[in-house]
Amino acid sequence: MHDDLTVLFVEDDPHVLLGCQQALLLEDIPVVGCAGAELALQKIEAGMVPGIVISDIRLPGMDGLTLMDRLLQADRQLPVVLITGHGDVAMAVQAMKDGAYDFVEKPFSPEKLVDVARRALAQRRLTLEVASLRRQLDGRQSLEQRIIGRSDGIRRLRELLLNVADTSANVLINGETGTGKELVASCLHDFSRRKDHQYVAINCGGLPENLFESEIFGHEANAFTGAGKRRIGKIEHANKGTLFLDEVESMPINLQIKLLRVLQEHKLERLGSNQSVPVDCRLIAATKDDLDELSQQGKFRSDFYYRLNVVTLELPPLRERREDIPLLFDCFLQQAALRFDREPSGLDRKTQSQLMAHDWPGNVRELRNVAERFALGLPVFKGSGGESVNHSLSDAVEAYEKSLIVEALRRHGGNMTQASTALGTPKTTLFDKVKKYGLQSS
Repeated sequence: MHDDLTVLFVEDDPHVLLGCQQALLLEDIPVVGCAGAELALQKIEAGMVPGIVISDIRLPGMDGLTLMDRLLQADRQLPVVLITGHGDVAMAVQAMKDGAYDFVEKPFSPEKLVDVARRALAQRRLTLEVASLRRQLDGRQSLEQRIIGRSDGIRRLRELLLNVADTSANVLINGETGTGKELVASCLHDFSRRKDHQYVAINCGGLPENLFESEIFGHEANAFTGAGKRRIGKIEHANKGTLFLDEVESMPINLQIKLLRVLQEHKLERLGSNQSVPVDCRLIAATKDDLDELSQQGKFRSDFYYRLNVVTLELPPLRERREDIPLLFDCFLQQAALRFDREPSGLDRKTQSQLMAHDWPGNVRELRNVAERFALGLPVFKGSGGESVNHSLSDAVEAYEKSLIVEALRRHGGNMTQASTALGTPKTTLFDKVKKYGLQSS
């Protein structure tokens, strides 16, 4: 990634320019020469994106310092190396304080030029990779960057999510602990027309019952002991936006009745008030339990369940989508390496086999924790290796084989010939396995 970065070299002496270009090209460093600062700016304005810029300070017309100022105004992180004569050293030192990456004093050897160019390119490469990773971490431009995976269950989840995100339908998210229910809820909000309004999340299992009603509906001043001033509740705060109720199975029955009334009438009353406040918020709820079964047992109101259950999104546990484990692990590893300021290390076959064999009771949350441990150089599993005994060896081997095939096809754009070469397996064998696992080479 970013291996094709080009040096933009600005020098008005044609002999010096030619010699410097040759020195860089002999070391396989791409370089484009310009005889002046104005020409360099024209190239950039025409679409050239330089990896770094090396410029003489003394130039006809616009000098190198002015060129540096113009470049850094557009991209503060662009490495600019200045070439200076003996009498300009103090000026170059000041330029470094103003943002220059380094300077080279004339006369200089080809080795000196190559060394500073390589260091500046390495710095640029790192800057671009960090910026790229930050964009991926933000991931709001693409749902695939946020809900990661190529398994059939995840593909169906993304399709259904995009289908219902920009509607007003209430959504119930079902999934085990750690499968990413809150991530899915935030995606529903961010891909809807309500995205410019509040997204308000409440953990129903984390609020004491005596505070729950005030937290949800709000209260007026002096509504109860300790209520010194008016408080706007979570529902009212989510007006025009989205209200997310996590662990909704924990909500007390009496509050389910009151919330159901708000959903039906689109208005609420704060505690201590008789005045109705109109509200319009979309409700998303998440649970790890079977609400239908709980409602049949009288532990959850059936009318409230039906109100929530307009659309249901099922989040598959990680053990049912093992082919996504390498991709998820790599993503979490990159994030952890950035956060811990560590160089991400490659995943060896033994560790990858352990990951594929583990049963993942904590699901994606547990996988993130393991990736963070790996980034810090710690054993991926705290126990005796992490292999699961809850499923057969053949299942783990098939899941591992499937993940390798999926990744090889992805890397080679679905080209079966190239993928079979990379995997070291005959093309006919690969074709049979693609058919066996229900994969698509495209």
